[in-house]
Amino acid sequence: MTIARSVRHAVVVVLAVTSIAVFSGATDGIFGSGTKSRVVSFQRSRGLAADGVVGQNTWGKLISNVQYGSRGSTVRAAQVQLNKYGHRLSVDGIFGSGTRSATIAFQRSRGISADGIVGPTTWLYLTSGASGGGGGGGGSRSLPVPRSALPRSEYDDPHHDYPALDLPVGTGTSAYAVVGGTATPINSSSCGLGMSLAGSDGGSYTYCHFSSRAFTSARSVSAGTRIGYTGNTGNSTGPHLHLQIRAGGALRCPGRMMLAIYDGTAVPSPASLPTSGCSY
Repeated sequence: MTIARSVRHAVVVVLAVTSIAVFSGATDGIFGSGTKSRVVSFQRSRGLAADGVVGQNTWGKLISNVQYGSRGSTVRAAQVQLNKYGHRLSVDGIFGSGTRSATIAFQRSRGISADGIVGPTTWLYLTSGASGGGGGGGGSRSLPVPRSALPRSEYDDPHHDYPALDLPVGTGTSAYAVVGGTATPINSSSCGLGMSLAGSDGGSYTYCHFSSRAFTSARSVSAGTRIGYTGNTGNSTGPHLHLQIRAGGALRCPGRMMLAIYDGTAVPSPASLPTSGCSY
């Protein structure tokens, strides 16, 4: 997701949460006539120039920082968004220790300042939809599929015969770049449609069995960029995402890295991952 589209998507969500009711439905990231009308109404209510353009003045009025001790509908909105990334907060409008811990974990998972305050940058990442939880465009790491697609336990399951990870998700699930780098489409009888990602962290990430790829030529991507859609192409016995990590000339077990991304803790380098112990 591009930065411009992320901002448009965030505007749609933030407009909803500043309209008293807490937003909990889907957004499409499209700044259409309906969104423009809401922008104009919001601008008029705040005494701003009602031009339907979300510039610096309007954005400043849309965003409200919330932190430990805050209360109200904006806190409820933050709790709703955090829960979309797997946190299980009570949506009570009270920014207590649990909400602060969830905020810090989310910020760490996106590589942004982990201060526990939901300010403009955190709002953008919470509402941009990038990574769906895969872990968001612009962050330092992302899960390879939306966070909501699988429980934590799936990320360290052993592979059937060599270091790799098979994630059991249905056809058409978004697949995301785990880290920034250069993604190159691949196609072979074993892998099927897939993507090879030369990561900025020195690792080489191979994605297999896509039903389709997000692009057909090599391009630079950031963590959380959608690079394809899962499927069952190549040598596959059912829909899933196959992920391999290679570093230092050897295949590495992905589990430790995936769990760290999931938990929002320090992510190990590819070269530090084990070369055995993750297969039957």
